[in-house]
This record gives sequence, structure tokens and C-alpha cells, in this order.
Amino acid sequence: MKILRASDYKRMPWKNGGGETVEIAVYPAGASIEDFDWRISMATVASDGPFSIFADVDRTLSILSGAGMELTIDSGPPVTLELDSEPYPFPADRPVFATLVNGATTDLNVMTRRGRFSHRVIRQPTPVSLPPSAFLRFVLATGKHAIAFGSEKFDLEPLDCLTFGAEAVGDLVLSGESEVSLIELAPEGGISKPF
Repeated sequence: MKILRASDYKRMPWKNGGGETVEIAVYPAGASIEDFDWRISMATVASDGPFSIFADVDRTLSILSGAGMELTIDSGPPVTLELDSEPYPFPADRPVFATLVNGATTDLNVMTRRGRFSHRVIRQPTPVSLPPSAFLRFVLATGKHAIAFGSEKFDLEPLDCLTFGAEAVGDLVLSGESEVSLIELAPEGGISKPF
């Protein structure tokens, strides 16, 4: 179990040069945006424009702040993502154009390389007790949250992230002022049960 503090996240340019991404975690450690197996990041989108294309990658996008954006994927019908929308999965190797609804928007972006890992992202209301899982999990705080794991207690500030895997053999209890983003990562084909 490890806490990743928002102040320590790595900042880098978008693959297409159109903005900045804030990397929360990546695997393998130190992987670039070209050769990751999975990647969790945030970005503030300040203007309309195309998304970077990532070959053989699946992506899920969630809105963390702002009015949201409208995505046009592969010239299909537009999909509007707002603060209360469910996380939206789509292939990252198809052309995507984002149109802001009303000003800058910050999003959570989870990507996994096909054939290596798969993922799931849910908006999880708190308080909640999470049972053990064989998969790697991340909990991204959207506000201030308290975590209890047996006799251990931790605090998360906004946009801090807790990561834990199969070593967490008891229930993890989350409480706080808002929901969290719950991310589950598994070797390809490994996600088969609900949270």
C-alpha cells in the first residue's frame, strides 16, 4: 500500500504537443508515453482540439473539474462528458476531437496496452468498504478523504492517490466529503468480477 501525493506527480507535454499531462503512475516504472503497459494521468484541457493517438491502447476518460467536453470519436456521434458522467471507455488509437462545453476542464485518463493489461474506472461514492482484490487498485481522491485499513489510518488530500494490490488482505474503509475515482488494473483478461 502506498500513497502518491499530488505534489509529486510528474508533468510532461502531451504526445501531440497541445498541452500538459500530469502523470500519476505508469508501468513499467519510467516508461515513456510510447512504451507503457498502463498509465494513469490527469490533464487540463484549455481549448478545443484533437486527442493524441496511441496505437493498441484502450482509454477511459473521466471529468474531474470544469463543465466537461464533447468527444467526437472516429467521426461518430458526439459524446458529452460532464462532472457527473460515468467514466467513458474508448479506443485510444482512433481519431478523437474534443470540444469544451464551457471553459477549461480537467480530466482523469487511464490507458492500458491491449494484450498486456485491461482496466476499469468507476466513480465510487464514500463512505465505502472495499474488499480485498487480486488486482492492482488506485483510489484517486477528489476531496479530503480518510482511509482505514485495520489499525492503520491515512489521510488523502484532493488529487492524492492510494495504490494497493493483493497484499491488502482485509477491507479498506474510505470516508470523505466526496466520491473517489476507483481504478482497477489487471493482466490482460484478468478483470472478471465486480468491485
